[in-house]
Amino acid sequence: MVAAMLLFSGTMATPASAQQPKAIDCTNAVNQMEMGYCAEKDFQAADSKLNEYWKPARQAAIARDQELQGDDKGAEKALLAAQRAWIAYRDATCVAEGFAMRDGSAEDMTVSMCKTRLTQQRTKDLKAYADSLKQK
Repeated sequence: MVAAMLLFSGTMATPASAQQPKAIDCTNAVNQMEMGYCAEKDFQAADSKLNEYWKPARQAAIARDQELQGDDKGAEKALLAAQRAWIAYRDATCVAEGFAMRDGSAEDMTVSMCKTRLTQQRTKDLKAYADSLKQK
C-alpha cells in the first residue's frame, strides 16, 4: 500500500501555481512588488561592487602600514573601524529614511534605494582612499 502511494504521488502532475514565476523585467517594473524586488537587486549589485573595491582599499592600507614604523602604523585597523561604522551608519540612515513610507508597501523599496545610493557613494570613497594611499 505504501509503495502504491509513493508510486502514485510521484506521478501526480505539478499544479500550475507551483510553476516558475515569470521573470521580472527591472527596466519595466509595473507594480510595487516588482519595484521592491528590483530595488533589492540594485542594492545587491551595489554591495557586490563595493566588495570589489574593498579588497584594493584594504590592500592599500596594508601596504601603507608596511611603509610605516611602530606607532605610525594603523591604516588597516582604521579602515576596518571606519567600514564597520559606515555599515552601521548606512543601515540606520536607511531605516530612518524608510519611515517616510512606514507601514506602506514602498517602505522596503525606500530602504533598499537608500542603501544602494549610500553604497555607491561609499564605493567611490573607497576607490579614492585606495588611490590616495597609492600616491604616497
